[in-house]
Amino acid sequence: MESLNLKEIADYLHAKINLNLDLNTEITEISTDTRNLPTGCLFLALRGKNFDGHDFVEQAISNGAVVAVTDFQVANMPCLIVENTGKALLEIASLYRSKFNIPVVAVTGSVGKTTTKELIACVLSEKFNTLKTEANLNNEIGMPKTLLKLNKTHEAIVLEMGMNHFEEISHMSHSAKPTIAVITNIGFSHVENLGSQEGIKKAKLEILEGMQSDSPVITSADDKFLASLKQELDRPVYMFSTQGNSADVYAEDIKEENGVTTFTICHENKKLLAVLPAVGEHNVKNALAAYFVGILTGMQENEILCGLAKYQPTGMRQNIMEKNGQIIIADCYNASPDSMQAGLTVLSNYDCKGKKIAVLGDMLELGELSKELHAKVGEMAKNATIDRLICYGKEAKQIALHAGDKLEIFCTEEETKLIEQLQNSTQEGDVILFKASHGMHLEQVIAKLYPEEEI
Repeated sequence: MESLNLKEIADYLHAKINLNLDLNTEITEISTDTRNLPTGCLFLALRGKNFDGHDFVEQAISNGAVVAVTDFQVANMPCLIVENTGKALLEIASLYRSKFNIPVVAVTGSVGKTTTKELIACVLSEKFNTLKTEANLNNEIGMPKTLLKLNKTHEAIVLEMGMNHFEEISHMSHSAKPTIAVITNIGFSHVENLGSQEGIKKAKLEILEGMQSDSPVITSADDKFLASLKQELDRPVYMFSTQGNSADVYAEDIKEENGVTTFTICHENKKLLAVLPAVGEHNVKNALAAYFVGILTGMQENEILCGLAKYQPTGMRQNIMEKNGQIIIADCYNASPDSMQAGLTVLSNYDCKGKKIAVLGDMLELGELSKELHAKVGEMAKNATIDRLICYGKEAKQIALHAGDKLEIFCTEEETKLIEQLQNSTQEGDVILFKASHGMHLEQVIAKLYPEEEI
């Protein structure tokens, strides 16, 4: 972080100032954690469900913080007093972001936003020193903390924006002021809180609220909720597609082999061969979004293609690995009907000497639509090119009930029985997809089956 003047921060926050603070002090870091406070930092006392940073203000000051941002006067402590410290974090990040005239790419969507963020960062890194959201720090705390990591060496930043409720993305957008927005799709994630896919679309479009009126949006022509955005929005909208659909950029000749996808990018009468170290048509769409970010930031086509070729899946998102002669497709971070379909498609298309086995667990946070949407996944499994279906969890019973009678099907709510079934019924040459919401902890099942494997 580059330094910020304390007076500038106080003025921007419209904060009340207590004691006799030296407002010429330069703040070199914003921290919400008393465990690591460098001298010259500002401590921001956040309130959470299970903690209150105000309880640690005295400790923060004694450990080297210059001042604390609080929502009340902590006795005898140097404070900038505001109405809401969570809002203050976003506002300080907004002030800091205004110091940088660089591409700020914001990514949201129901499915694929993390992968798309990673692909965009891979592309931009071919030309720019690029900062990106790490892990899943994509909320109203993590996003501003990422902004505050910018320094004078950075030439671009890619920010992931997630949400559970209305207004969250709006707050982040006003803080980050994106120069480019990417909306991957509209699915069912968090429909329990947002009411419908129309509600989800409305929440995702909040990403525009902090942008200039002429700043562009990149989105999917294949998504029925987003395909009409060119007509709905009075700003530049660029569409990507794997199905043509008169999109600005589209892919054709998609071929998958051994965990690698090749495809042709079609854009402005040009045809470019792309190589992506990942599989699935959904990942081709994510790559097309990253391609267009590269175009809009002035990159050469060969730079963009090099960036795509360097992508590697990480963590629990469709990480493909070989263990004990089996191919494991570990996709355990989140789940929705759309991502279940994507996972089943990857499994169906994968070269296999043994059996193709789908281990599908509960999709969480679907509210009243849960039974219906799990049944929908069962229909997907019935139509997929797979040999066995293993369902794990209370809700996943609906998947089993609607998967037909042509598949070998096993269903359980117990982890021990799931592991026992997989140990006894899989063999060398099998390809196994593990897919569920993170709360089902399928990554722990994989770790117990293959104890030496990291995912």
